[in-house]
Order: sequence, then structure tokens, then C-alpha cells
Amino acid sequence: MSMDETHGGGMVSAILSSIVLLLLLGRTVDAQRSLEFFDLLPEDPKLYDKMRPPKKDGQATVVYFHVTVMGLDSIDENSMTYAADIFFAQTWKDNRLRLPENMTSEYRLLEVDWLKNMWRPDSFFKNAKSVTFQTMTIPNHYLWLYKDKTILYMVKLTLKLSCAMNFLIYPHDTQECKLQMESLSHTTDEMIFQWDPDVPLVVDENIELPQLQLVKNYTADCTQVYSTGNFTCLEVVFVLKRRLGYYLFHTYIPTCLIVIMSWVSFWIKPEAAPARVTLGVTSLLTLSTQHAKSQASLPPVSYLKAVDAFMSVCTVFVFMALMEYCLVNIVLGDSDTPPKPAPPPPPPSSSGPDSAKLDKIFDIATKENAMLLSGRSQKSTTGPPPGPTPAQKARMRALNIDRVSRVFFPFLFAVLNVTYWIMFAEYI
Repeated sequence: MSMDETHGGGMVSAILSSIVLLLLLGRTVDAQRSLEFFDLLPEDPKLYDKMRPPKKDGQATVVYFHVTVMGLDSIDENSMTYAADIFFAQTWKDNRLRLPENMTSEYRLLEVDWLKNMWRPDSFFKNAKSVTFQTMTIPNHYLWLYKDKTILYMVKLTLKLSCAMNFLIYPHDTQECKLQMESLSHTTDEMIFQWDPDVPLVVDENIELPQLQLVKNYTADCTQVYSTGNFTCLEVVFVLKRRLGYYLFHTYIPTCLIVIMSWVSFWIKPEAAPARVTLGVTSLLTLSTQHAKSQASLPPVSYLKAVDAFMSVCTVFVFMALMEYCLVNIVLGDSDTPPKPAPPPPPPSSSGPDSAKLDKIFDIATKENAMLLSGRSQKSTTGPPPGPTPAQKARMRALNIDRVSRVFFPFLFAVLNVTYWIMFAEYI
């Protein structure tokens, strides 16, 4: 082989090697090039309408929801609100998009700002008072694109939600607080919300509330018909049962002790008016303060609550104990007042000692004549009177009233407590 042929073959090999190297470098650069939003749009971007749901075969677009509840707190009965920390996920399929050519993994992370130029569900929290989006240390949301053109949008939120509460059997009540998500502008003909078939709801098992206990949670459908159409809606229901321990030791037991304290007056003698009246009035005022304290954290509802009925009956018991002493005082009457002093003897007349003796003899004779006419002897009149005096009888009647009250009031109060706790035993 000649020198020219050898040189020519080397040139061809070098050219081919250069072409292969350029192709490899081109592919590497293309693989390392960042993904742009226009890479996801159809070849004709005008065919993509971000305001129109991605229907398939004329069927409504299905959006799947998943909610992870990380915390429940700040339950305020006065304003009927509560707070919740959640991860909120929405999943839908948009067949109008194109997949990246170099996508090899199961999903790819997209820029969240691209949602402004894509169709997304117009869901909102129906019963939310306020929504806080978490931004530390970065905005807490992300966007995934799967190989089957499914889009997942996940966001972390702190919600302040309204909760319609009923306090008819407070503090034995069980409340149902909801988290409702509804479509703002798309009717059910265009979009339908459904719960994720695999894991629709996850609630942290370590949630602890000071006065309430999370006994149950479940998902439901809250779709409603408005004047403008039928709008899809999903809800999470939290069943919260009130813990009775706080109210048992801070309301019921102190109230019962105040009522029992008012019965001490039944063992105080009827003549001690200041002690018995002070005890009754003090018990009544203390019970009124206790009742007002039990209502401090509740809204002023117009219906009677269970704790109101209990406190009102206890107030009646204390008031009746005070009225019992009023009856005792009436029965006792004025018999305990000291007798009137005897009138002073008349001053001696100026006629002398003989006149005084004659008056004395005349008085004695008058008394003896009266005794003879009445048929009674002097001996019978000078003996002790038969039976107790009216004052003693009145005092005995007053003491009998106290003795009956010592048994009647505790017995009736015990019947009240047994009836009350039997009625609400199923709510404990």
C-alpha cells in the first residue's frame, strides 16, 4: 500500500471519529439541558387551553384528593373555630401534555410556577376562615409529572376552620368538625372530586387535645346544588368527644360541696341567727360565682345546657336551705325574747303607815274572795304549771323542722345526682 493511500485512510478515520464524538457531545449537552415549560406543551401550543379541563372522551375530569392531618389545635368554643395543619394533595391526568424526551424515572419534579400556565383544579376550602401557606425554609409545595401524564400537586397548609357546635348536653357533648373542599367554578359536568382509592386520609395518631378527644375521623361527600349548578365537594369529618375529668374536678364536685356546706345550718341552734344567715348567703354567692365561671368559655346560647340545669338545681337547694331557716324563725316566734320587767310598786301615799296597812289587807281579802268564787284552792295556784310553756313548744317545733331537713335535703339531692348521671351515662 502506498503512502498516499495510507494517509487518505487515516484522514477518513479521523473525520468519522470526529463526527461520532460530536454526536455524543450533542446528546450529552441535550441530556443536561434544563426542562422548559414549552417542552410539555403540544407541538402547536395554541391547542392547549389552560382554562379548559382536560376531558377525555367527553367525560368529566376526575381529581383525586389525599389529606394528611398532622395536628389539630386551638379549638375555641366561643368563636366556634379550630386550627388544622395538613398536607393537601391533588392528582389529575392531562393527556394534552407531552412527556420530556429524556425522562427515564417514574416521575419528574417540575417547577411549581408552571401551574400558572397549566390547567389546575380550582378547589378551595369551603369552611375556612383563614389559610396560611408555609414558606420556611422554602415554599412548602411541589409538583410532580408521572410517565402516564398524571400530575401531583402537594402543599402544606395551616387552616383556621369554622365548626358548628351544639352545646345542648355540654359538657357531655360530642362535636363533629369538618374540613370541606369544593370546586369554585367548575360544575360536575366538567370536573369531579374523588378521594384517593388507596390512601384517602391519614391522621396522626399522636394528636392530643386539652379538653377534647379525637375518637373518630372519616371522609364523606358534600356535593351541593346551587343556583348556578351542581358543584363537587369532599369533606373530612373529625368526631371530637369532650373529656369530663376537668369539669368533674372543677365544676361538679365543688358545686356539690357548696350545697353540702349550706346544710351545716341545720345543726346550728335556731337562736343563732347571724351564723345561719351568713352561712346561707355565703353559699348562695359562692355558687353563683361558680356558675358564672363555668360559662366563661362558652358563647351565650339561648338554650339550656346540661351544666346549666345542674347548677340551677343546686342553686335552688342552697336557696331553699336559706328559706328553711326563715320558716324556723317564723315558727320560733318571739318566745325567745326576755320577759318584760314587773312594774315598780306604787309610791306610798301621804296618809301614813296606817293607810298602807289597810290597803294591803284589802288586797289580800279581794284575792281570797276571788279564789273562793272560782273554786280553786291557794295550793293549786301556787304549784308548777302543767306541761311546757308556749315558748318551749315553739322551740321544739323549730328543732323538729331542722331534724327533718337534715334527712330530707340530702336524700333529695342524692336523688337528683343519681337521676342526672343516669341520664348522661351513655355520653361519658
